[in-house]
Amino acid sequence: MAANGDDFSNASMENLMGHVEKRPIFTIVFIVAMQKEAQPLIERLRLVKEVNSPFPKEVAWILFKGMYKDLNINIVCPGKDSALGVDSVCTVPASLVTYASIQALQPDLIINAGTAGGFKGKGARICDVYIVSSSAFHDRRIPVPVSALLSLIYMVLVCAKPSLHPTLLRS
Repeated sequence: MAANGDDFSNASMENLMGHVEKRPIFTIVFIVAMQKEAQPLIERLRLVKEVNSPFPKEVAWILFKGMYKDLNINIVCPGKDSALGVDSVCTVPASLVTYASIQALQPDLIINAGTAGGFKGKGARICDVYIVSSSAFHDRRIPVPVSALLSLIYMVLVCAKPSLHPTLLRS
């Protein structure tokens, strides 16, 4: 819900805050799908890429970290898909990297930053802040044009097994 309170009453917020453990915030983790989205924050806070990542070597996840004032700031990006070279966006990479970040970094606060699906059609604008009161798994029904999907399948097959190339061209 929008932070301006349109759909989230003050009483609801007070009730929610009454259940939140009161402790100081020291470690913050930002989950950002694309490194390009995170870059301005990385530069502004002068964060550095962690060379000894706490994440498994098999994943492309990238951790930037540093201190800002008295806060331990971490930005975690899922990285790029090794087969396709595109950013690992959507809910599955986000949930995996968030879970792993909780385990490895034990944050006091997690912030999911970025376009968050780019809901411009629903009235979302850059710099809007939302307080989440519910969630939905929406990524499973993203429409992909058939020609783009076929091109993607063809590219994956050709890259994975070049000897399939002539066979695919004949069908």
